[in-house]
Amino acid sequence: MSTAISQTAYNYKVVRQFAVMTVIWGVIGMGLGVFIAAQLVWPELNLGMEWTSFGRLRPLHTNAVIFAFGGCALFATSYYVVQRTCQTRLISDGLAAFTFWGWQAVIVLAVITLPMGYTSSKEYAELEWPIDILLGVVWIAYVAVFFGTIVQRKTKHIYVGNWFYGAFILVTLLLHVVNSAQVPVSFFKSYSMYAGATDAMIQWWYGHNAVGFFLTTGFLGMMYYFVPKQAERPIYSYRLSIVHFWALITLYIWAGPHHLHYTALPDWAQSLGMAMSIILLAPSWGGMINGMMSLSGAWHKLRTDPILRFLVVSLAFYGMSTFEGPMMAIKTVNALSHYTDWTIGHVHAGALGWVAMISIGALYHLIPKVFGREQMHSIGLINAHFWLATIGTVLYIASMWVNGITQGLMWRAVNEDGTLTYSFVEALEASHPGYVVRMIGGAFFVTGMLLMAYNTYRTVRAAKASEYEAAAQIPAGVAH
Repeated sequence: MSTAISQTAYNYKVVRQFAVMTVIWGVIGMGLGVFIAAQLVWPELNLGMEWTSFGRLRPLHTNAVIFAFGGCALFATSYYVVQRTCQTRLISDGLAAFTFWGWQAVIVLAVITLPMGYTSSKEYAELEWPIDILLGVVWIAYVAVFFGTIVQRKTKHIYVGNWFYGAFILVTLLLHVVNSAQVPVSFFKSYSMYAGATDAMIQWWYGHNAVGFFLTTGFLGMMYYFVPKQAERPIYSYRLSIVHFWALITLYIWAGPHHLHYTALPDWAQSLGMAMSIILLAPSWGGMINGMMSLSGAWHKLRTDPILRFLVVSLAFYGMSTFEGPMMAIKTVNALSHYTDWTIGHVHAGALGWVAMISIGALYHLIPKVFGREQMHSIGLINAHFWLATIGTVLYIASMWVNGITQGLMWRAVNEDGTLTYSFVEALEASHPGYVVRMIGGAFFVTGMLLMAYNTYRTVRAAKASEYEAAAQIPAGVAH
């Protein structure tokens, strides 16, 4: 692209790259999820090899879906939104390109090292120290690109979506640096800087806020841009969005201890985590209601617009999972749910229903825009994808709720003489039908992602380089 064009055009190249990789990593990460779900139905699928065992592949699945699929979706949409709402090009094309190639390098290194058993064994932070350092460098470049672009904005106002993206970017850097503090003993082995209950507390301060900031705050930034755009309505309440923002980021950071109920963590810390988790319901639902109410006067569009359907149903799942989370943080409920499949169901209500669906809806809106097309290749395929994703998510979470409550009740059942009524194996056998349904639900979801991959391929293939450049032009004085 010539210098003249680069001064008057958005940088859509990096948005296109991240958008396409979001779809690719989505298929890979979710496909791997279905494979390990099948291993719980048929343990022989471990194949008798250590690097294909559930224990090795499960962290690869979580990293691929959270950081590869979710991360690429956040990069793509944040770069797209910050340029359009600030009416200016990304501050540095070189740094933006570095964030793309650096992020893909982190993911590929995870794909290589996790099946080999190189792990720090920290949930959502399993990567060993050399990869952690690369990840940190890439993230600092992301901070520079995002906030540098906001500094040089042509608009006076910073749109609320950018506040959410900005908070997610800064807090994720803080979480990563603190939790990944390690003492290396070799190139692929390190020990945590922290010990005992302190290590557990810092891990779950990180772990829950990986959910709270990476998987919630960032995607709320996505919601505040793409829901009003697709509905062609203003956000319901700008004042509510501001209250929602400050309440959410103030409260979320304290909720981590609810992962450590009935452990060696001091009781006051457990109770504080529980209290903060319950209060967190208010700002979470404030955001959900704000998104839903933005459809006032546009509800009829759901009949004909499957992209809007993705965005709205994602908000419904967000509302449901952010009600369920605080309830599960209550100690008496947690006594039943902890260590059971109910937790897995809750995570996937958020991961499939909220994170994946809002990302898919945003990408279906964004991909034609950055490739200079009127719309995606096939609206019918988007519609089919919506129903596959919705049915798949419901099958998944319902089966895990049933399994979780079954497990919790069987584990706590005691005979009159105080001995356990059921052995662990009996509880496992009772869980088997749920694992079959969970696998089927996951297969539905992945089938939808394959349709999306084909639809994206056809849309991209039909686009021409001249259309890319025309799409990236910054209209003079037009608000986005």
